[in-house]
Amino acid sequence: MACFFLNALWLSHFTATSAIGRGLQQTFAALHQQRGGLVSCAFDTVDLPTFIGEVSGVDAVQLPSQLFAFDCRNNRLALLGLQQDGFADAVAAASNKYGAQRVGVFIGTSTSGILQTELAYRRLDPASGALPADFNYGTTHNTFSVADFTRHYLGLNGPAVVVSSACSSSAKVFASARRMMAAGLIDAAVVGGVDSLCLTTLYGFNSLGLISTQACRPFDTTRDGISIGEAAAFALLERVPEQLDENAVLLLGVGESSDAHHMSSPHPEGLGARMAMQDALTMACLDAADIDYINLHGTATQSNDAAESKAISTLFGPNTACSSTKGATGHTLGAAGGMGAVICALALRHGLLPAGLNTQQLDPALPLNYLLQNREQPVNRVLSNSFGFGGTNCSLIFGRAGSGV
Repeated sequence: MACFFLNALWLSHFTATSAIGRGLQQTFAALHQQRGGLVSCAFDTVDLPTFIGEVSGVDAVQLPSQLFAFDCRNNRLALLGLQQDGFADAVAAASNKYGAQRVGVFIGTSTSGILQTELAYRRLDPASGALPADFNYGTTHNTFSVADFTRHYLGLNGPAVVVSSACSSSAKVFASARRMMAAGLIDAAVVGGVDSLCLTTLYGFNSLGLISTQACRPFDTTRDGISIGEAAAFALLERVPEQLDENAVLLLGVGESSDAHHMSSPHPEGLGARMAMQDALTMACLDAADIDYINLHGTATQSNDAAESKAISTLFGPNTACSSTKGATGHTLGAAGGMGAVICALALRHGLLPAGLNTQQLDPALPLNYLLQNREQPVNRVLSNSFGFGGTNCSLIFGRAGSGV
């Protein structure tokens, strides 16, 4: 028990907004009903036969007038996410408790506001080729923009960091925040991920041959690529108080690795994935058998699903229940780790192991206990995987406060 509380942090509040809903109530309802949010792509001028997970209403979001310089799709999506589930109010209470300078902001993203640059290039001056005068790279496209906007909107002036390590970005922010809290530099942290749709990712992944023409089918025999989504997911991390409800959600362990096998392909044996999961178990003082459910990275590409399956099989064997929720939300890239964290928190809170949607015929070469239907049971500890380009991997373990070790 001493190890448990030594390493744990409390997710005092959390929220998520994606193609399956705004906030926790809609998100859980979609998971419980096994209802996905992927639709045929009609985003902007994109002409690709693929499915996407688009958040409705983002274009209608208006930033506060004093923050208008930050206006772009990514920051509008961030604002939409921050407005759900009383999250901004919870951060305000933490700011009053600890001081605005003692609450950090750690956000993961991959492309930030790059759509704003794409739109600006459509308005180049025909004579000089100059970008339009109203384009502001620093507060929109710039990777740091989303953390800068978040801290301004929330009225915080502590450390602010963006992690951009591809699809592991918003899992790794939990590790960054944990280290800063352990060092005594901050007392609480807003962590999460925001990534929004843009032409760069849609056409970029298509050029790599990684986009499916159907709604993605993780771990299916006929899987053929990802469906890109967008999301904003946030959590407020605090130290574990002396008195805590037994159903409170705790961050128990974090594992990171960088196997650097290839720029865009995972290590074929899942080496880095296995290292990250093992390190998370070690930090949490847990064995593989202690994990009730694994939220897989599960992108639905041939190589990624095969490599993750090998890593899971080696470490956990064939019995641990697992699924990928990207069949519901799409692959939200830099926000995927944050979405996975919130889905795991909902699994712990409601005793629901969510099914993997769209998958019809499980690949027999991947020996996993993959859930094709929801399972309702007591859930004490769960693991969430996020693996990115370049072999940058992160695994997070969450648990109920009353589960012990």
